[in-house]
Amino acid sequence: MNHEAHISAEQSRACPPPRLSHPQCHTGWSCRAPRASQPWPQKAVRLTVISKRRDFLAANAGRRAGTPGFVLLVHPRGDGEAVRRLGITVTKRVGNAVVRNRIKRRFRALARELLPLSGHDGADHILIGRLPALDRDFAELHKDLAKALIKAKPQP
Repeated sequence: MNHEAHISAEQSRACPPPRLSHPQCHTGWSCRAPRASQPWPQKAVRLTVISKRRDFLAANAGRRAGTPGFVLLVHPRGDGEAVRRLGITVTKRVGNAVVRNRIKRRFRALARELLPLSGHDGADHILIGRLPALDRDFAELHKDLAKALIKAKPQP
């Protein structure tokens, strides 16, 4: 009572060669003419995140620049490394977790744009969030951070 057909494993005839639209190209690559390479920055800048409380407390002794949306603290570490570190803090007085996290996301986006270009080598950069950072225009925050980085430049 078995209704399955028995099919042999052998192929009955030879298969035609597979069709390739561009046999000279790799199937995952484009066959267009290669473009000029993009220019790379001359100096690679590392940006790391500060997570230890003692580093935040040490940065409190650094230079300070206040803006309507945040306070920037810049503290040279003096350890001889050219790594730029970033710390972001927003207190509970500013708002609930949703508000605080939104402000922190905006600060991270600002830091990714400006710290590799305008940050200070071998220094910790701390952004302390204020409530106006939530509604302030991103372009205004960008200008504020650029001015604050100039104002809080560590003295040698």
